[in-house]
Amino acid sequence: MPTYLARVRDAQGRSRERRVKADDIKEARSLLRESGFFVLEIKETQPFDPFKSELDISFLSPVTVKDKAVFSRQFASLVNAGVPLVRGLGILVEQQTNPKMKKVLAAVSADVQQGTSLSEAMRQHPEVFDNLYVAMIQAGEVGGVLDEVLNRLAKLLEDQARLEQQIKSAMAYPIAVTLIAVGVFLGMVLFLIPIFAGIFESLGGQLPAFTQFMVNLSNWMRNPVNLAVIIALVAAAIFGYTAAYSTRAGREVIDRIALNLPIFGDLIRKNAVARFSRTFGSLSRSGVPVLTSLEIVRDTAGNQIIANAIEAARSEIQAGGLISVALQKEKVFPNMAIQMISVGEETGELDAMITKVADFYEAEVEAAVKALTSIMEPMMIVVLGGLVGSVLVAMYLPMFRIFDLIKN
Repeated sequence: MPTYLARVRDAQGRSRERRVKADDIKEARSLLRESGFFVLEIKETQPFDPFKSELDISFLSPVTVKDKAVFSRQFASLVNAGVPLVRGLGILVEQQTNPKMKKVLAAVSADVQQGTSLSEAMRQHPEVFDNLYVAMIQAGEVGGVLDEVLNRLAKLLEDQARLEQQIKSAMAYPIAVTLIAVGVFLGMVLFLIPIFAGIFESLGGQLPAFTQFMVNLSNWMRNPVNLAVIIALVAAAIFGYTAAYSTRAGREVIDRIALNLPIFGDLIRKNAVARFSRTFGSLSRSGVPVLTSLEIVRDTAGNQIIANAIEAARSEIQAGGLISVALQKEKVFPNMAIQMISVGEETGELDAMITKVADFYEAEVEAAVKALTSIMEPMMIVVLGGLVGSVLVAMYLPMFRIFDLIKN
Protein backbone atom coordinates (compact mmCIF):
# COMPACT_ATOMS: atom_id res chain seq x y z
CA MET A 1 0.00 0.00 0.00
CA PRO A 2 1.54 3.36 -1.01
CA THR A 3 2.36 6.08 1.48
CA TYR A 4 1.49 9.74 0.86
CA LEU A 5 3.20 12.83 2.25
CA ALA A 6 0.81 15.70 2.74
CA ARG A 7 1.13 19.31 3.82
CA VAL A 8 -1.97 20.07 5.87
CA ARG A 9 -3.46 22.74 8.10
CA ASP A 10 -4.89 21.74 11.49
CA ALA A 11 -7.87 23.18 13.36
CA GLN A 12 -5.70 25.93 14.83
CA GLY A 13 -4.53 27.00 11.37
CA ARG A 14 -0.99 25.67 11.80
CA SER A 15 0.71 24.11 8.78
CA ARG A 16 2.38 20.73 9.20
CA GLU A 17 3.35 17.57 7.35
CA ARG A 18 1.52 14.28 7.74
CA ARG A 19 2.10 10.81 6.31
CA VAL A 20 -0.78 8.47 5.54
CA LYS A 21 -1.15 5.04 3.97
CA ALA A 22 -3.97 4.61 1.46
CA ASP A 23 -4.86 2.72 -1.70
CA ASP A 24 -4.91 5.92 -3.74
CA ILE A 25 -4.54 9.66 -3.35
CA LYS A 26 -8.30 10.17 -3.10
CA GLU A 27 -8.54 7.85 -0.10
CA ALA A 28 -5.51 9.58 1.45
CA ARG A 29 -7.24 12.97 1.19
CA SER A 30 -10.39 11.50 2.72
CA LEU A 31 -8.50 10.00 5.67
CA LEU A 32 -6.76 13.30 6.38
CA ARG A 33 -10.05 15.21 6.26
CA GLU A 34 -11.61 12.71 8.67
CA SER A 35 -8.71 13.38 11.04
CA GLY A 36 -9.59 17.08 11.05
CA PHE A 37 -6.94 18.37 8.63
CA PHE A 38 -7.32 20.62 5.59
CA VAL A 39 -5.11 19.26 2.79
CA LEU A 40 -2.92 21.88 1.11
CA GLU A 41 -0.68 19.56 -0.90
CA ILE A 42 -0.25 15.80 -1.16
CA LYS A 43 2.08 13.49 -3.04
CA GLU A 44 3.13 9.87 -3.01
CA THR A 45 6.40 9.06 -1.28
CA GLN A 46 8.35 6.07 -0.04
CA PRO A 47 6.51 3.93 2.53
CA PHE A 48 7.13 5.18 6.02
CA ASP A 49 8.21 2.51 8.49
CA PRO A 50 8.26 3.85 12.08
CA PHE A 51 10.59 1.02 13.10
CA LYS A 52 13.35 2.02 10.70
CA SER A 53 15.49 5.06 11.12
CA GLU A 54 19.08 6.00 10.59
CA LEU A 55 19.75 6.00 14.29
CA ASP A 56 17.36 4.04 16.48
CA ILE A 57 18.04 4.87 20.12
CA SER A 58 14.67 3.76 21.49
CA PHE A 59 16.26 0.80 23.28
CA LEU A 60 18.11 3.27 25.51
CA SER A 61 14.86 4.58 27.00
CA PRO A 62 12.56 1.79 28.18
CA VAL A 63 8.89 2.60 28.70
CA THR A 64 8.18 2.91 32.43
CA VAL A 65 4.93 2.45 34.31
CA LYS A 66 4.81 6.21 34.78
CA ASP A 67 5.09 6.75 30.99
CA LYS A 68 2.09 4.49 30.40
CA ALA A 69 0.11 6.14 33.21
CA VAL A 70 0.68 9.62 31.74
CA PHE A 71 -0.23 8.39 28.24
CA SER A 72 -3.43 6.76 29.55
CA ARG A 73 -4.51 9.89 31.42
CA GLN A 74 -3.88 12.16 28.41
CA PHE A 75 -5.52 9.73 25.97
CA ALA A 76 -8.57 9.46 28.23
CA SER A 77 -8.95 13.25 28.21
CA LEU A 78 -8.78 13.37 24.41
CA VAL A 79 -11.28 10.52 23.96
CA ASN A 80 -13.65 12.08 26.51
CA ALA A 81 -13.44 15.37 24.60
CA GLY A 82 -14.59 13.61 21.42
CA VAL A 83 -11.26 13.70 19.58
CA PRO A 84 -11.05 10.85 16.99
CA LEU A 85 -8.69 8.01 17.92
CA VAL A 86 -6.27 8.56 15.05
CA ARG A 87 -6.06 12.28 15.67
CA GLY A 88 -5.66 11.75 19.42
CA LEU A 89 -2.86 9.25 18.86
CA GLY A 90 -1.21 11.66 16.45
CA ILE A 91 -1.28 14.43 19.05
CA LEU A 92 0.23 12.14 21.68
CA VAL A 93 2.92 10.92 19.25
CA GLU A 94 4.01 14.48 18.55
CA GLN A 95 4.33 15.44 22.21
CA GLN A 96 5.86 12.14 23.35
CA THR A 97 9.42 12.53 24.70
CA ASN A 98 10.25 8.83 25.22
CA PRO A 99 11.71 7.55 21.88
CA LYS A 100 10.47 3.99 22.33
CA MET A 101 6.97 5.07 23.36
CA LYS A 102 6.91 7.51 20.44
CA LYS A 103 7.85 4.76 17.97
CA VAL A 104 5.26 2.32 19.31
CA LEU A 105 2.48 4.92 19.36
CA ALA A 106 3.33 5.87 15.75
CA ALA A 107 2.98 2.21 14.77
CA VAL A 108 -0.31 1.88 16.70
CA SER A 109 -1.63 5.05 15.04
CA ALA A 110 -0.70 3.72 11.59
CA ASP A 111 -2.47 0.40 12.27
CA VAL A 112 -5.61 2.11 13.60
CA GLN A 113 -5.62 4.34 10.56
CA GLN A 114 -5.72 1.21 8.40
CA GLY A 115 -8.83 -0.06 10.18
CA THR A 116 -7.31 -2.18 12.95
CA SER A 117 -8.95 -1.91 16.35
CA LEU A 118 -7.01 -0.07 19.03
CA SER A 119 -6.64 -3.17 21.22
CA GLU A 120 -5.36 -5.29 18.32
CA ALA A 121 -2.90 -2.57 17.32
CA MET A 122 -1.59 -2.41 20.89
CA ARG A 123 -1.42 -6.22 21.11
CA GLN A 124 1.34 -6.12 18.48
CA HIS A 125 3.63 -4.39 21.00
CA PRO A 126 3.70 -6.54 24.17
CA GLU A 127 6.93 -4.89 25.32
CA VAL A 128 4.87 -1.74 26.02
CA PHE A 129 1.22 -2.83 26.22
CA ASP A 130 0.92 -6.08 28.19
CA ASN A 131 -2.07 -8.42 28.36
CA LEU A 132 -3.60 -6.43 31.21
CA TYR A 133 -3.53 -3.19 29.25
CA VAL A 134 -4.81 -4.77 26.03
CA ALA A 135 -7.64 -6.64 27.77
CA MET A 136 -8.93 -3.49 29.45
CA ILE A 137 -8.72 -1.49 26.21
CA GLN A 138 -10.60 -4.24 24.41
CA ALA A 139 -13.31 -4.23 27.09
CA GLY A 140 -13.56 -0.45 26.81
CA GLU A 141 -13.98 -0.66 23.03
CA VAL A 142 -16.67 -3.32 23.28
CA GLY A 143 -18.57 -1.50 26.02
CA GLY A 144 -18.18 1.95 24.49
CA VAL A 145 -16.52 3.29 27.64
CA LEU A 146 -12.95 3.65 26.41
CA ASP A 147 -12.39 6.93 28.26
CA GLU A 148 -13.51 5.39 31.57
CA VAL A 149 -11.27 2.37 31.04
CA LEU A 150 -8.31 4.59 30.19
CA ASN A 151 -8.89 6.56 33.40
CA ARG A 152 -9.00 3.28 35.36
CA LEU A 153 -5.78 2.19 33.66
CA ALA A 154 -4.14 5.49 34.54
CA LYS A 155 -5.22 5.13 38.19
CA LEU A 156 -4.05 1.52 38.28
CA LEU A 157 -0.66 2.36 36.77
CA GLU A 158 -0.23 5.42 38.99
CA ASP A 159 -0.92 3.35 42.11
CA GLN A 160 1.47 0.67 40.89
CA ALA A 161 4.18 3.24 40.16
CA ARG A 162 3.68 4.84 43.59
CA LEU A 163 4.04 1.49 45.39
CA GLU A 164 7.12 0.57 43.37
CA GLN A 165 8.67 3.96 44.11
CA GLN A 166 8.01 3.58 47.83
CA ILE A 167 9.67 0.17 47.90
CA LYS A 168 12.62 1.40 45.83
CA SER A 169 13.02 4.41 48.12
CA ALA A 170 12.97 2.16 51.17
CA MET A 171 15.64 -0.12 49.68
CA ALA A 172 17.79 2.69 48.29
CA TYR A 173 19.19 3.71 51.68
CA PRO A 174 20.32 0.29 52.91
CA ILE A 175 21.73 -0.62 49.50
CA ALA A 176 23.66 2.66 49.29
CA VAL A 177 25.00 2.32 52.83
CA THR A 178 25.97 -1.31 52.20
CA LEU A 179 27.87 -0.41 49.03
CA ILE A 180 29.64 2.44 50.80
CA ALA A 181 30.51 0.22 53.75
CA VAL A 182 31.89 -2.54 51.54
CA GLY A 183 33.79 0.01 49.43
CA VAL A 184 35.37 1.67 52.47
CA PHE A 185 36.20 -1.71 54.01
CA LEU A 186 37.84 -3.00 50.83
CA GLY A 187 39.74 0.27 50.36
CA MET A 188 41.14 0.12 53.89
CA VAL A 189 41.98 -3.58 53.63
CA LEU A 190 43.63 -3.32 50.22
CA PHE A 191 45.49 -0.02 50.59
CA LEU A 192 45.70 1.09 54.23
CA ILE A 193 46.51 -2.14 56.06
CA PRO A 194 49.54 -2.96 53.82
CA ILE A 195 51.12 0.38 54.81
CA PHE A 196 50.70 -0.34 58.51
CA ALA A 197 51.81 -3.94 57.99
CA GLY A 198 55.12 -2.65 56.58
CA ILE A 199 55.60 -0.40 59.61
CA PHE A 200 54.82 -3.27 61.99
CA GLU A 201 57.33 -5.56 60.26
CA SER A 202 60.11 -2.95 60.33
CA LEU A 203 59.67 -2.50 64.06
CA GLY A 204 59.59 -6.23 64.73
CA GLY A 205 57.56 -7.98 67.36
CA GLN A 206 54.55 -10.28 67.29
CA LEU A 207 51.29 -8.89 65.91
CA PRO A 208 48.01 -9.49 67.76
CA ALA A 209 45.93 -12.35 66.35
CA PHE A 210 43.18 -10.11 64.97
CA THR A 211 45.68 -7.77 63.32
CA GLN A 212 47.52 -10.72 61.81
CA PHE A 213 44.22 -12.03 60.45
CA MET A 214 43.47 -8.68 58.77
CA VAL A 215 47.00 -8.56 57.31
CA ASN A 216 46.60 -12.08 55.94
CA LEU A 217 43.19 -11.14 54.52
CA SER A 218 44.72 -8.09 52.84
CA ASN A 219 47.54 -10.16 51.33
CA TRP A 220 45.06 -12.78 50.13
CA MET A 221 42.77 -10.21 48.51
CA ARG A 222 45.68 -8.42 46.82
CA ASN A 223 46.61 -11.63 45.01
CA PRO A 224 45.26 -11.37 41.41
CA VAL A 225 44.49 -15.11 41.33
CA ASN A 226 42.35 -14.90 44.46
CA LEU A 227 40.62 -11.77 43.11
CA ALA A 228 39.79 -13.65 39.93
CA VAL A 229 38.37 -16.50 42.04
CA ILE A 230 36.09 -14.08 43.91
CA ILE A 231 34.83 -12.53 40.67
CA ALA A 232 34.26 -16.00 39.19
CA LEU A 233 32.30 -17.13 42.25
CA VAL A 234 30.11 -14.02 42.17
CA ALA A 235 29.48 -14.47 38.43
CA ALA A 236 28.69 -18.16 38.96
CA ALA A 237 26.24 -17.31 41.75
CA ILE A 238 24.44 -14.74 39.57
CA PHE A 239 24.34 -17.15 36.62
CA GLY A 240 23.09 -19.99 38.82
CA TYR A 241 20.35 -17.83 40.30
CA THR A 242 19.27 -16.63 36.84
CA ALA A 243 19.28 -20.17 35.44
CA ALA A 244 17.30 -21.51 38.40
CA TYR A 245 14.74 -18.70 38.27
CA SER A 246 14.17 -19.31 34.56
CA THR A 247 12.60 -22.69 35.40
CA ARG A 248 9.19 -23.12 37.05
CA ALA A 249 10.56 -25.37 39.81
CA GLY A 250 13.36 -22.91 40.54
CA ARG A 251 10.94 -19.98 40.69
CA GLU A 252 8.71 -21.86 43.10
CA VAL A 253 11.61 -22.61 45.46
CA ILE A 254 13.07 -19.09 45.35
CA ASP A 255 9.70 -17.33 45.61
CA ARG A 256 8.63 -19.55 48.51
CA ILE A 257 11.84 -18.67 50.34
CA ALA A 258 11.17 -14.99 49.62
CA LEU A 259 7.67 -15.22 51.12
CA ASN A 260 9.10 -16.79 54.29
CA LEU A 261 11.88 -14.25 54.89
CA PRO A 262 11.73 -12.75 58.41
CA ILE A 263 11.17 -9.08 57.51
CA PHE A 264 10.78 -8.90 53.75
CA GLY A 265 8.43 -11.88 53.40
CA ASP A 266 5.47 -10.05 54.93
CA LEU A 267 6.11 -7.02 52.72
CA ILE A 268 6.28 -9.20 49.58
CA ARG A 269 3.05 -10.96 50.53
CA LYS A 270 1.14 -7.73 51.23
CA ASN A 271 2.43 -6.15 48.02
CA ALA A 272 1.31 -9.21 46.03
CA VAL A 273 -2.16 -9.11 47.60
CA ALA A 274 -2.46 -5.37 46.89
CA ARG A 275 -1.38 -5.86 43.26
CA PHE A 276 -3.75 -8.82 42.78
CA SER A 277 -6.71 -6.98 44.27
CA ARG A 278 -6.14 -3.71 42.41
CA THR A 279 -5.55 -5.40 39.05
CA PHE A 280 -8.39 -7.90 39.38
CA GLY A 281 -10.79 -5.20 40.54
CA SER A 282 -9.87 -2.92 37.63
CA LEU A 283 -10.30 -5.71 35.10
CA SER A 284 -13.66 -6.79 36.54
CA ARG A 285 -15.02 -3.24 36.70
CA SER A 286 -13.96 -2.72 33.06
CA GLY A 287 -16.05 -5.68 31.94
CA VAL A 288 -13.31 -8.27 31.42
CA PRO A 289 -14.62 -11.82 32.11
CA VAL A 290 -13.60 -13.26 35.49
CA LEU A 291 -11.62 -16.20 34.06
CA THR A 292 -9.74 -13.93 31.68
CA SER A 293 -9.09 -11.47 34.51
CA LEU A 294 -7.64 -14.21 36.72
CA GLU A 295 -5.45 -15.43 33.88
CA ILE A 296 -4.03 -11.95 33.36
CA VAL A 297 -3.55 -11.38 37.10
CA ARG A 298 -1.81 -14.75 37.37
CA ASP A 299 0.70 -13.74 34.69
CA THR A 300 1.39 -10.39 36.37
CA ALA A 301 1.59 -11.68 39.96
CA GLY A 302 5.38 -11.37 40.15
CA ASN A 303 5.65 -14.40 42.46
CA GLN A 304 5.23 -18.02 41.34
CA ILE A 305 3.62 -19.14 44.61
CA ILE A 306 1.05 -16.35 44.37
CA ALA A 307 0.53 -17.21 40.69
CA ASN A 308 -0.12 -20.86 41.62
CA ALA A 309 -2.76 -19.76 44.14
CA ILE A 310 -4.47 -17.57 41.53
CA GLU A 311 -4.42 -20.43 39.02
CA ALA A 312 -6.04 -22.67 41.64
CA ALA A 313 -8.74 -20.02 42.12
CA ARG A 314 -9.28 -19.92 38.37
CA SER A 315 -9.70 -23.70 38.25
CA GLU A 316 -12.08 -23.55 41.22
CA ILE A 317 -14.29 -21.03 39.41
CA GLN A 318 -14.29 -23.12 36.24
CA ALA A 319 -15.61 -26.00 38.37
CA GLY A 320 -18.31 -23.76 39.84
CA GLY A 321 -16.52 -22.90 43.09
CA LEU A 322 -15.58 -19.65 44.82
CA ILE A 323 -12.38 -17.63 44.62
CA SER A 324 -12.12 -17.31 48.40
CA VAL A 325 -12.32 -21.08 48.90
CA ALA A 326 -9.47 -21.73 46.47
CA LEU A 327 -7.27 -19.00 47.94
CA GLN A 328 -7.90 -20.34 51.44
CA LYS A 329 -6.81 -23.82 50.38
CA GLU A 330 -3.49 -22.53 49.06
CA LYS A 331 -2.71 -20.77 52.40
CA VAL A 332 -0.85 -17.98 50.67
CA PHE A 333 -3.13 -14.96 51.02
CA PRO A 334 -3.71 -13.40 54.46
CA ASN A 335 -6.89 -14.54 56.21
CA MET A 336 -8.32 -11.00 56.30
CA ALA A 337 -8.07 -10.69 52.51
CA ILE A 338 -9.77 -14.07 52.05
CA GLN A 339 -12.60 -13.15 54.41
CA MET A 340 -13.20 -9.82 52.68
CA ILE A 341 -13.28 -11.54 49.27
CA SER A 342 -15.66 -14.15 50.69
CA VAL A 343 -18.04 -11.43 51.93
CA GLY A 344 -17.90 -9.80 48.49
CA GLU A 345 -18.84 -13.07 46.82
CA GLU A 346 -21.70 -13.68 49.24
CA THR A 347 -23.17 -10.20 48.81
CA GLY A 348 -22.60 -10.04 45.04
CA GLU A 349 -20.34 -7.01 45.42
CA LEU A 350 -17.01 -8.64 44.70
CA ASP A 351 -15.73 -5.68 42.65
CA ALA A 352 -16.36 -3.18 45.44
CA MET A 353 -15.01 -5.47 48.16
CA ILE A 354 -11.86 -6.38 46.28
CA THR A 355 -11.21 -2.68 45.70
CA LYS A 356 -11.40 -2.19 49.47
CA VAL A 357 -8.93 -5.07 49.87
CA ALA A 358 -6.58 -3.28 47.49
CA ASP A 359 -6.93 0.02 49.42
CA PHE A 360 -6.31 -1.73 52.73
CA TYR A 361 -3.22 -3.65 51.66
CA GLU A 362 -1.72 -0.74 49.78
CA ALA A 363 -1.93 1.19 53.05
CA GLU A 364 -0.39 -1.83 54.79
CA VAL A 365 2.48 -1.86 52.28
CA GLU A 366 3.12 1.85 52.89
CA ALA A 367 3.19 1.26 56.66
CA ALA A 368 5.45 -1.79 56.25
CA VAL A 369 7.84 0.17 54.05
CA LYS A 370 8.10 2.95 56.64
CA ALA A 371 8.65 0.40 59.41
CA LEU A 372 11.27 -1.38 57.33
CA THR A 373 13.09 1.89 56.69
CA SER A 374 13.12 2.75 60.39
CA ILE A 375 14.56 -0.70 61.18
CA MET A 376 17.12 -0.77 58.38
CA GLU A 377 18.66 2.65 59.08
CA PRO A 378 20.20 1.82 62.48
CA MET A 379 21.14 -1.66 61.27
CA MET A 380 23.06 -0.20 58.32
CA ILE A 381 24.83 2.28 60.59
CA VAL A 382 25.89 -0.61 62.83
CA VAL A 383 27.12 -2.59 59.81
CA LEU A 384 29.07 0.39 58.45
CA GLY A 385 30.55 1.13 61.85
CA GLY A 386 31.42 -2.54 62.38
CA LEU A 387 33.27 -2.91 59.07
CA VAL A 388 35.24 0.30 59.41
CA GLY A 389 35.79 -0.21 63.14
CA SER A 390 37.19 -3.71 62.62
CA VAL A 391 39.93 -2.32 60.40
CA LEU A 392 40.70 0.52 62.81
CA VAL A 393 40.88 -1.89 65.75
CA ALA A 394 43.21 -4.16 63.77
CA MET A 395 45.52 -1.21 63.11
CA TYR A 396 45.47 0.23 66.63
CA LEU A 397 45.92 -3.01 68.59
CA PRO A 398 49.66 -3.23 67.76
CA MET A 399 50.18 0.40 68.73
CA PHE A 400 50.62 -0.51 72.39
CA ARG A 401 53.38 -3.00 71.51
CA ILE A 402 54.96 -0.50 69.11
CA PHE A 403 55.15 2.07 71.90
CA ASP A 404 56.87 -0.51 74.12
CA LEU A 405 59.36 -1.33 71.30
CA ILE A 406 60.12 2.36 70.78
CA LYS A 407 60.76 2.88 74.52
CA ASN A 408 63.11 -0.10 74.57
